[in-house]
Amino acid sequence: MKASEIMTKEVVTIKGKQTVAEAVKLMKDNGLRALIVDRRSNADPYGIVTETDIVYKVAAYGLDPKKVKVYEVMTKPCITVNPELGVEYVARLFANTRIRRAPVIAGDLVGIISVTDILTKSDFVEKPKVLTLEEEIIKARDKARAICADKNSTSADCAAAWDIVEELQAEAAHQKAEKLSKTYFEEYCEENPSAFEARMYDS
Repeated sequence: MKASEIMTKEVVTIKGKQTVAEAVKLMKDNGLRALIVDRRSNADPYGIVTETDIVYKVAAYGLDPKKVKVYEVMTKPCITVNPELGVEYVARLFANTRIRRAPVIAGDLVGIISVTDILTKSDFVEKPKVLTLEEEIIKARDKARAICADKNSTSADCAAAWDIVEELQAEAAHQKAEKLSKTYFEEYCEENPSAFEARMYDS
């Protein structure tokens, strides 16, 4: 699944010059934990203000939220997500940066995605990426063997088919944080030593 499939499309925004009190009211009225801060121009990056920003930077110091501006407590530029990004990569981005939500940007703001969206809307329980990849790898391996048997183990088509298999295996290894001990192509080369010559083809 992609970010665009599970993101929330109705995004509530606020201007940086508005007060924290206004931000709090918007959050309460809409049941939100964060607001996207509008850009001042097309060249300006998006920002984000969260309930944590407000509690840690305003409430914790006894400041008057009617006098503190959003731009004083927001994060800008904020981390953004491409709508085409796979959900597993969004989850990894969140884990690595310790954020819980991010605006989804495709030139302009198209949505917002959060850890809650990943947990409640994605199919990671039903279709773990690693298992899906393993299925794709087996299909690609069998297809590569069939192509090589049909067109010769040293053909460009054979080499291209094994390229696909190795890319998938590398992705699966990355998902599991493991190092590949041996690729299917290397196993194939043990059976067909001349197949390695396929890597010498001209593009």
